[in-house]
Order: sequence, then C-alpha cells, then structure tokens
Amino acid sequence: MDMTLRLALAGLIVGGLVIGCASGPGPPAHPAFVVSDELPDIFMAALPGVRAKEYAIDARSRATSKRVLLPADWSGTTGGSPGKALEIFVLNGKLELADLSLTLGGYAYIPPGSLGFNMQAIDSTTILYFIADSDADAFIQTPLILDSNLIEWEETDFIGVFRKELRYDPGSGARAWLTRVEPGAQIPWQSSSMPREGYLVSGQFQDSECVDGEPYTDIYLPGGYFNRPSDSVNGGPEATALTESIWFLREDFESTTNTEVDCTIE
Repeated sequence: MDMTLRLALAGLIVGGLVIGCASGPGPPAHPAFVVSDELPDIFMAALPGVRAKEYAIDARSRATSKRVLLPADWSGTTGGSPGKALEIFVLNGKLELADLSLTLGGYAYIPPGSLGFNMQAIDSTTILYFIADSDADAFIQTPLILDSNLIEWEETDFIGVFRKELRYDPGSGARAWLTRVEPGAQIPWQSSSMPREGYLVSGQFQDSECVDGEPYTDIYLPGGYFNRPSDSVNGGPEATALTESIWFLREDFESTTNTEVDCTIE
C-alpha cells in the first residue's frame, strides 16, 4: 500500500518514536516505533461522533489506516468509500457487526460493493480500521467476518514464533495475520518485498530497523505501530520479545519475506 503520512503528523510521530532507550543511528525515514496515544485525535465524517488516531493516508486514493474509538452505545454503519475495501480488527470492547458479535480478536474484511453494514458498539470499543484500494485480481468478493480466537496458532520457521492467518487472497495476494512471539524468541534480519503494516496488540517487543546499514533499536509497547516500505530490513540479534507479544500485520499485495544476512540493504 503506497501511503504517505500527513505532513501535520510527521513531527508528532518523530516526537513519539522514542519509547525505550534507542540505540544506533537516527530513526528510520518510514513510520516505526510510533506511539499511538501520542498522536492527535481526529474526527471521521464516515463514522460520526467517534475519535480516531490516523497513522497513514494517501491523499490521492484516500486509502487510510486508523485506530478508532467507538463510544459505548454508538451505532452507525461501517462507513468506507465507494470502490474501496474495508478491514476491521477489534482491540477491545464489544462490536455488533452485521448481526455478529465481535470482541478482542474479532476480524472483518468487507470488499468493495459490500459497504454499509450496521455497526454498534455495545461497550466502549477500540478497533483498527483500514480502507484500501480495490484490486481487480482479488478472489474474495464477499464479506469475511471471524473470531480469531477460534483459529489455532501455527508454528513458523522460527522457534517461539507462531501465526494465525486471518485473510489471504490467492488472487491479489493481500493478507492479514496475527503473529505471537514468546518471551526471548528472536527474529532474524528480514525484509518483505511489499509494504507491510504492523500494530502491537499486546506485550513488549524490542526491534531494530536497518538505517543506512546500521541498526536503530527501540521498544514497542501495546499500541506501537509501523508502516515499512518494501525491502526495508528489520529484526536482527537485538530483536526479541521482552514479554509475550502479539502483532496484527497486513499487506495489500503478494509478497515474499526474505531472511537477510545482516543490516545492509536500507
């Protein structure tokens, strides 16, 4: 997803980068170690009466990434934009969506042409809210609503790292998934061939971003966010879960994740 941050947010995000004891060179140019609570609140015309933290927006296509707070007893529709896909992940509270109840871990993907479902917050509810461009190659053309707690964790190639697939479109390659990292488990230097977004749902995770061939290391707390461009390198010997950590991750295109030898590419 080709997104640029609002210029008005750039200084705030830079000011919110340091949440631990950062080491190495200056912070990366792309959003990383973003502290959600330090971003200003905005109001959304598509969801009247709610507040949101905006991470990224493409002014041309109006694709966007937000964390949205729905007050208790709020009701409306899913909003969105014509010709856009909508993705929701529930962080807390209770959300009624299309006659289904979603709590922590609830996930919904609503493809273009299906927008406008009724939505109600039974309690004060926080959700991740993504609007993305439609893709003519996408196979998933009907809404997908699920409880991720009913999906089993699957092992990965890395010890102590597990994942749950929430959505994978075999046509466009777009996907969303959860990754759980056990305390002490380490992530090698790695890169994705496509842009990747991540939000730390729970835990404390130390990570390194490769900046001009040197690692920039800091700590993510719950609410930490990144938006990495394609081929940017992160991980390495200092990347580890300080406590059990769960990430929500998403990509809009088919990608390849590559293990890198060291911090040399970006």
